[in-house]
Amino acid sequence: MTARGIIVGDDGRQRCAWHGNLEDYRRYHDAEWGRPVTGDFRLFEKICLEGFQSGLSWLTILRKRENFRAAFAGFDYDRVAAFGDDDIARCLADAGIVRHRGKIVSTINNARRAQEMRDEFGSLARYFWSQEPPTDERPGVMDYETLVANPMTPASKRISKDLKKRGWTFVGPTTVYAFMQAMGLVNDHLDGCFCQPEVEAMRSKLDRRFSASAVS
Repeated sequence: MTARGIIVGDDGRQRCAWHGNLEDYRRYHDAEWGRPVTGDFRLFEKICLEGFQSGLSWLTILRKRENFRAAFAGFDYDRVAAFGDDDIARCLADAGIVRHRGKIVSTINNARRAQEMRDEFGSLARYFWSQEPPTDERPGVMDYETLVANPMTPASKRISKDLKKRGWTFVGPTTVYAFMQAMGLVNDHLDGCFCQPEVEAMRSKLDRRFSASAVS
């Protein structure tokens, strides 16, 4: 009998159940979610897409992700920071993305804030990974009950507060925690999921001495 929140796939592997065995969602769970990301453009992409997800499901955003990348110049924040009224109108006319003016404008604003953060810290990676929560803030057991009971954490609240102070928008503590989970700043694969030890091994080997901005 598997633990609550764990399902067994047709390949016999135990996984977190939230992907529902949908092929694209399961692929995202297996290959991306929780695996450490250090590239600035991917970090920027994810925090923006988490903002777009507000009120929607992540699966909806995931299935539109390539359209978002085309609309927002691959989330190259230097290019997005230069967007103007014509770009906002273009995005609002793009049926392939979520056409929410506030979130589109927020992405452009956040690109400009990302430039400022890069100038101050050297890279977004250096900033975000410096906010990695200490061990004593992490649960000793990662089961289904723990996961659903903690949609935000002290670290996500701190980061959210600091980002807002720096002028970022659509970065509430729940949004920030979803970003942290996806980008590997925490390992929230459930106990028993085959990805959990793989992700932990990647996190343990990660060189956290970031300097120049990366684009991968």
